[in-house]
Amino acid sequence: MTVSRTRLFASLCGLVFLLNLARIVFAPLLDVFIAEFAIGEATAGLIVTLVWVGSASPRLPTGWLLTKVPRHQVAIGSGSVLAGSSALAATATTVRHLMVGAFLMGIASGVYFVAANPLLSELFPSRVGRAMGIHGAAAQIGAVAAAPFVALTLVVDWRLSLWTIAAGAALLTAVTWAAARRTEMPTAGEADRDFVAGALSEWKLIVTALAIVGAASFVWQGLFNFYELYMQSKGLSAGTAGTLLTIVFAAGVPAFFFSGDLADRFPHVPYLLGVVGTFAATLLLLTAVEGFLALAVLSAAVGIVIHALFPATDAYLLDTLPDSTRSSAYAVFSSAWMLTQALGSSALGWVLERGYTYDGVFAGAALLLGAMAVVLLGLERIGRLPN
Repeated sequence: MTVSRTRLFASLCGLVFLLNLARIVFAPLLDVFIAEFAIGEATAGLIVTLVWVGSASPRLPTGWLLTKVPRHQVAIGSGSVLAGSSALAATATTVRHLMVGAFLMGIASGVYFVAANPLLSELFPSRVGRAMGIHGAAAQIGAVAAAPFVALTLVVDWRLSLWTIAAGAALLTAVTWAAARRTEMPTAGEADRDFVAGALSEWKLIVTALAIVGAASFVWQGLFNFYELYMQSKGLSAGTAGTLLTIVFAAGVPAFFFSGDLADRFPHVPYLLGVVGTFAATLLLLTAVEGFLALAVLSAAVGIVIHALFPATDAYLLDTLPDSTRSSAYAVFSSAWMLTQALGSSALGWVLERGYTYDGVFAGAALLLGAMAVVLLGLERIGRLPN
């Protein structure tokens, strides 16, 4: 049984690689869209926002669906959605058409993560953080691949990137389905059959988690989707800016792995707050430096810290929630968390079009995040936060 679970885990890691690539692939394409469709930064930011709104929107319905349908079947179904929606986006001839495809690609990832993350925590219950870390690292490799992948496909046409995702998703969905058929699935989630009651019973934990990580992920969304344009505003060439974005995502690969392991070893809330505070500090430093070497070092630091947040957050929720409410409560948290993140890109685009600078906006955000982390740490010290 252990071998079959490991094979299923490996196939899910392959699928999540493509799902995360699909969420990130629009960021390095923004300048292409601005030129091809004659749009501004706000509209370009809205395309990216729709991917993440799409990722947020199906999470509540998926949580309800998981009280009726096995987790692995829902996760496999998301691969089929990705294949179809990527093909749809690849045929776009208008901005509206592209937005619909981007939104549906986001939906595929939202369905997947709500189903797959509880499944993985139940497949490997003794090392939830480690499972989340490895799975997250696979997803992060997809993010790392986004910029060079787009650069390679642009030699032919930007649509090739989306057609490649569609074909890969179809193949990996079939592989995951075959692996699931040979795996004995865990029964831990069978008691989670009342979606509303399960979510309401864990509202304190859900609100606490959102208070800790919501603002940081909102800032991160705006930062990484406009990262290339931000680096160009600091005097770097487009190619060099793309390299720094790759560094940000590449730094996240070991961060996912090690942070998941650390989340199994340290108290969840202090560890999460430490990550948020460190992210605020590195972001503030990023706004204060110039030159390729300094920006490269800070890009790596930002990438390590922010990506440490995600497996630690999943481990906090999935390790703390009981079997009877795990998928229901996690779906509610995940939906609210992703919706919070999704607004970051369009919000940043809106602010930039009103004349504010990248450095000014991100410096203010860093100071606010740092203050929030200090306040929440104080509440944790006096026992006012659930742990």
